[in-house]
Amino acid sequence: MNVKVITRHSPSNYGSLLQAIATVQIVEKLGHKCEIIDYQRSDERGLKGVLTQLGCKKGFGNPLKKLAYIAVRYPIEKYAQIRFDRMRKKYLNMTTRCSSHQDLEKLSADAYMTGSDQVWGTMMNGKYDSAYFLQFVGNRARKLAYSASFGKTKFNESTIADYKRMLSEYDKIAVRENSAVTLLHDWGLHNCIGQVLDPTLLLGKEEWKHLMVKDTDCNKYAGKKYILVYQIHNDPKLSEYAKRLASQVGYELLRVNPYFHQRIRGGKFICCPDLGEFLALIDNASCIVTDSFHGTCFSINFGKRFIEILPNNATGTRNQSILELTGLSHRILSDFNDYSLFDEGIDYDKVQGILKEEREKSIGVMKELLE
Repeated sequence: MNVKVITRHSPSNYGSLLQAIATVQIVEKLGHKCEIIDYQRSDERGLKGVLTQLGCKKGFGNPLKKLAYIAVRYPIEKYAQIRFDRMRKKYLNMTTRCSSHQDLEKLSADAYMTGSDQVWGTMMNGKYDSAYFLQFVGNRARKLAYSASFGKTKFNESTIADYKRMLSEYDKIAVRENSAVTLLHDWGLHNCIGQVLDPTLLLGKEEWKHLMVKDTDCNKYAGKKYILVYQIHNDPKLSEYAKRLASQVGYELLRVNPYFHQRIRGGKFICCPDLGEFLALIDNASCIVTDSFHGTCFSINFGKRFIEILPNNATGTRNQSILELTGLSHRILSDFNDYSLFDEGIDYDKVQGILKEEREKSIGVMKELLE
């Protein structure tokens, strides 16, 4: 079967790319042809993307302030975009570029799948995009969803009405968070077949290692004692905590991020490394401090000690969901003066047992979707 997947693969973000890679690998392992639909909204790329971000920010009414934001932000976004465009071409099976719903309507497949990540949340412009609800498909093929996420749990009545209409057209839906199962149930939708793992967790550490060995920079972190910060939200408390923790335990502090403005947040900064090096940084770290959902997933998958600092916004439910599922909610930091989690061990025999069971169930759900 020819399966085409639409997902949030295009942001300059490691988690977005890694989950897309994993989705393709799992679908192909099950004997199907799979491509990621290379849907990239023009208002989320380059200068237009920066202007879209600016339009959603408060406190930028002054024209000089706007110009200063653009002058600083555009080179940062452009550099990350170039790097991630190269990685997408290197690691992903993709269709030709689609920039509009009209482009999407020209595609053909036996089944279309909404993939993982916050596909059913708002885009950079603050609105949802019906393309991620497969509205371009019509009745010409099956409509499926695997590990889709809303990103939050509260919506206005108008949005709920739109979501119910669009989601009722799916043949089968599997979602990433337990909160999404509840939402769909509360909305009276009966095509949801349950909660599944994020695609990155369907591949074990050994399967991810093939990305690490491709990159010659991967071995340089082996044997080093360092704390790794992978931070995707603007939370000064996280940055300060990581610096104090590294000083307290006497380890080097490394920080990895696609955007070079984070170099001012402390630690040795590694800007936008290739995927292999990114994974090697996690694999060799003594401890990871993160607010990222996929930073959490890879810490768990690789059996690493980590400290979870929940995002200071409404998106933390996805982090909490995977921690609850694996019995690791106690890794959430509740006191920024508490460093005891660094020394507190994790029973990864138990965690890997849970992951193995959930992995088998989730792959079973993927099989059911594609039957």
